[in-house]
Amino acid sequence: MLEDSAAGALLRVRVVPGAGRNQVAGRAAGRLRLRIQAPPVEGKANRELIRYVAALTGLRKSRVSIVQGEGHREKTLLLAGMPAAEARLKLETFLPEE
Repeated sequence: MLEDSAAGALLRVRVVPGAGRNQVAGRAAGRLRLRIQAPPVEGKANRELIRYVAALTGLRKSRVSIVQGEGHREKTLLLAGMPAAEARLKLETFLPEE
């Protein structure tokens, strides 16, 4: 789900666009599952994904970017300047109980 890179943490996600609300939906196949309210048209879901992940991690939107999978449900995000261990601590508070 998370790994360190020279530029910051790499976060692997699976996005479900067009959801009723934004929420962390758990983990699946080594990825964080995120439900995003925006529809997958004209980049709206990607913009909302970046905004939502920035809010979850406490980063500015400019520090979150999609580095792989922009047109797919499975994406890799770069959390610039944030170590994976710190990102893991912030994100785990939003994971549902298993």
